[in-house]
Amino acid sequence: MTIQDRKTGWLTPTFHCDFREILAHTMFRCGLCCPLYCCMTDHFHLLWMGISDGADQRAAAKYFRKHLNAALKASGACLQQQAYDHVLREDERQRVAFESAAEYIARNPERAGLVKEDCFRDYPFTGCVVPGFPELRPWQEDYWDRFWRIYAHLRDHGLMRVRGEDEGECASA
Repeated sequence: MTIQDRKTGWLTPTFHCDFREILAHTMFRCGLCCPLYCCMTDHFHLLWMGISDGADQRAAAKYFRKHLNAALKASGACLQQQAYDHVLREDERQRVAFESAAEYIARNPERAGLVKEDCFRDYPFTGCVVPGFPELRPWQEDYWDRFWRIYAHLRDHGLMRVRGEDEGECASA
């Protein structure tokens, strides 16, 4: 998703918090997760995966764009009308290819000269949103193993778990 006229100056830590909140609501509402996103100075990269069989990424993008535009409005920015969307082919959805695509996205700040080579992990506007797992971070040593376990758990059990009387905290993957 690109900012109209490639306007810059809107990407701040406060905006990043708003972005994450909108993304979290979108992911939960639409049955998706975002294993990696990267907010650049004039555009966004978002990698989404459906959790539920009925997940509709186009409807999610419409909802997300509407609410993101409202957040951008305060800084005089808005998204371009026509977003570039790439739906991953079957071969791109395989674990190794998928993780490679995520790393390519994560290295965007490096290619743009915003961070030094191999310092893309230091870029403050890259992250993930997996509903129910706010502690998950893409640079954790075991991130991908944990992500795939959590993703499988969410696919099997859905986003909402009802806590039983004897369970204490909600179950985790």
